[in-house]
Amino acid sequence: MAARGRAIAARSGSGPFANLLAPGRLGPLELPNRVLLPAMDMNLCDDGVITTGEIQHYTARAAGGAAMVITGSSAVAFPHGATTRNQPGLSDDRFIPGLRALADSVHRVGGRLCIQLCHHGKTSAVDTAEDRPLLVPSAPTDTLDLSALQDNTMDELMKLAAPSKAKSPTYDVADEQAIAWAIDQFASAAARCREAGADAVEVHAAHGYLLSAFLSAGYNHRDDEWGGTIERRARLTCEVLAAVRAAVGPDMAVSVRVNAHEYGLADGLRADEIAIAAPLFVAAGADAIHVSANAHNPFADFTEGPLPSRVGQYREFARTVKAAVDVPVIAVGRLLPETAEEMLGAGECDFVSMGRQQLADPDLVAKLRDGRRASVRPCINCYVCVEQNFFEGTPRCAVNPALGHEDLAAIVPAAASRHVVVVGGGPGGMETARLAAERGHRVTLVERADRLGGTAWFSQLTTPANAPLVDWLTHEITRLGVDVRLGTTASVADVAAMRPDVVVVATGAVRGRPDVPGAHLDHVYTGDGLRDLITGGAGGAGSQRSLVERVALGVGRTLRLTERPDRIRELSKRWMPIGPQVVVLGGGLVGLELAEFLAERGRAVTVLEPGPALGLQMAMPRRWSAVRRATDHGVALVRNAEVVEITATEVRYRVGDDELRVAATDVVVAGEVSAGHPLADELRAAGHTVEVVGDAGEVGYIDGAVHSAWRVARAI
Repeated sequence: MAARGRAIAARSGSGPFANLLAPGRLGPLELPNRVLLPAMDMNLCDDGVITTGEIQHYTARAAGGAAMVITGSSAVAFPHGATTRNQPGLSDDRFIPGLRALADSVHRVGGRLCIQLCHHGKTSAVDTAEDRPLLVPSAPTDTLDLSALQDNTMDELMKLAAPSKAKSPTYDVADEQAIAWAIDQFASAAARCREAGADAVEVHAAHGYLLSAFLSAGYNHRDDEWGGTIERRARLTCEVLAAVRAAVGPDMAVSVRVNAHEYGLADGLRADEIAIAAPLFVAAGADAIHVSANAHNPFADFTEGPLPSRVGQYREFARTVKAAVDVPVIAVGRLLPETAEEMLGAGECDFVSMGRQQLADPDLVAKLRDGRRASVRPCINCYVCVEQNFFEGTPRCAVNPALGHEDLAAIVPAAASRHVVVVGGGPGGMETARLAAERGHRVTLVERADRLGGTAWFSQLTTPANAPLVDWLTHEITRLGVDVRLGTTASVADVAAMRPDVVVVATGAVRGRPDVPGAHLDHVYTGDGLRDLITGGAGGAGSQRSLVERVALGVGRTLRLTERPDRIRELSKRWMPIGPQVVVLGGGLVGLELAEFLAERGRAVTVLEPGPALGLQMAMPRRWSAVRRATDHGVALVRNAEVVEITATEVRYRVGDDELRVAATDVVVAGEVSAGHPLADELRAAGHTVEVVGDAGEVGYIDGAVHSAWRVARAI
C-alpha cells in the first residue's frame, strides 16, 4: 500500500488521553493529534459564498485544538445537487475567494482545513424547489412513513416544506452522460479547493446522497456496470476518487465518508460490504476512510443515523473497516473523549471525529491537552443543534449560546467588580454564576435544596446525558470561587443582608395541578412530589404508602442510596415506590421521558396529552424518537385528552365526544408548568436591581435557562 495512506500506529506521550493527543499522519498531512471536526452544516453561507460567520466557526474549532476541521457538505455542482443555498458552493470560481479566506484563517491559528465535496442526489431540496429532477441511480420504489409528523406544529411543518417550496420531487435516473457530468463536477470542485489553499478534501459518499445511493443496494437497483455487486455499486465512488486525486495531486489528503450501516432500509449497506469496497477506494486514491452510518427515514430513525444517541454507536463498524485496509480509519458516532481514547488504544481506528462535542465546546482538545477534562463543556445530546438543519437554519446549541455567534464567545471582563447574588442552583442559576465569576464579579449562589442542579439533577434519572452538564457547572463554579450556600431559602431580608449590587432570580418554574376533582389526592404527584418520593424525601413517604414502603424509603435515605441518580436508576429497576398503573398528565418533554422510564420498570403507563402533539418542548429528532420509544415500550399515548376527574382508582378523561377511563394507582402531573418569579417582584419593590433567568422568566428548560443566563451574565 502506498505510504501516503498509512496511519502512524505508534502512540506517544502519557496521561489519560495519550492516544487521542498523539500526532498522526493522514495521507501527506502530519497532524498534531487524532481529533477531527466532522462536517456539520452551519448554513451561514450567502448563496453558496463563504461568510465571516462560517470562517469564525471553523477557526474557533481549529484554534481550540482540532487537528483538522472539515466543512459542512459543500455542493460540487451548486445550485444543482444542493440541499440549501446556505451551504458552501464549489461549482464556480466566484466561490474561491471565500474558501481562500477560510483556509487562511484556519492556517493562521495552526489548523488544517478539509472541504467536503457533495452532491445531495435524492435529497437535493434546491433542485426540487427550482423544478429540476433529482439525480438518482434508480427510481425510488417506496415512500417514507411520515406519521411522526403528527407531533409537529403547523409552523414546523411549513418550515420543513420551505427548502423545497413544498413541491413534490421528480427524478432523473442517471445515464452515462449524467454520471460523467457528476464525476467532472467533483473533480472541478476539488481543483478549486486546491486553488483556495485547502489541505484536504473529503468525498461524501454517505448519508443517502448521490454517491451513497449508488453504493447501496437499497437505493441502487441497476443491473448495468454501475449496479449489482458491491464492487459495481462502488464504481462511481471509485471513479470520483480517481478524478479528485488527479485534480488535487499528491500533496493534498483525500478522504471518503461512507455508511457502514443503513438503518431501516431493506438491502441497506452493512459494514461487511464496506469492508469489501474500502480497499477499492484506497486503490482509487483515498488516503482515509471515514466510517459513518445513516437512517433511511429521518422522521423515524434520525437518532440512529447520522447522529446517533448511543455513545460509540458506530464503534463496531469502524473496527470492521479498519481490519480491511491499512490506511487511516476515521471513527465517528457520539464519541466522548474516554471512548475515543479506548478505541484508538485498541487499534480500532486511527482518528476520531467529534462533532457535537466540539459544537458544545470548541476548546475541547486544548482543554484535554492542558489536563482540564472536567472543564470541557459537555454536549447533552438534545438534538437542538441539528433541528435547525431541517429548516435551513444555523445550528443552536443548548449549552453553548455562542454557537453560530463566535464573535460573541470571548469573555469580556467586567468594567468593575460587583457583588452578584444568584438565587437558585439549577442550570440557569449556575450558568449565571459561572459567567459572572469568569468576568470578575464576586458571586454568591443561594440554593434551598441540599444539592445543586435543580430539576436538571432529577432529570438525570430519565435523561442521563444531563448529568455531565450538572457536573460541569458544579466544577466550574467551584473552580471560580463562587460562594455556594446550600439548604438556604432566600427571603428579601436574607438577600438584603448580603448587600448585593445585582440579584439574579433563577428559582425555576411553578408546577401546579389540573383544575379537576381529585387533583389533590395523595396518589397524585407534581414533579416536586415525585422527586421527593423517588429520592426518599420526607414529603414523599405519604400515608398512602405501606409500612414496608415507608421503611424502605427511610433506609435508602439513611444509607444515602438516593443521593446519586445513576444509583437510583439502577435500584429502581428492582423496586420503586410507584404502583403498577401510572397515568402521566402531559405528554411534553418531561411526560414522555418519564413514561418511558416507568414503562422500562414494568409499569403500565398511559400519557394523557391535552394538545394535538406530543413532545413539543423537544427538538424534532429527539421528539420523534421519544414517541417511538415510548410506543415500543407499551406506553399508551393519548392526544387531545381532556382530564375530567381523578379518583382513588382511575382517571376519567374525554377525547372529543367520548368519555373514557383508565385505571391508576399513581398519577403524575407532568404538565401545568408555568413561569413565575414572586421573589423577583418582592426584591424589586425593596429597591434591588433584579434580573430573572431560566424557567422563572420563561419556560424553556435547559436550552432556555442557559441562553437566558448567558445574556444576563454578559450584561452585568
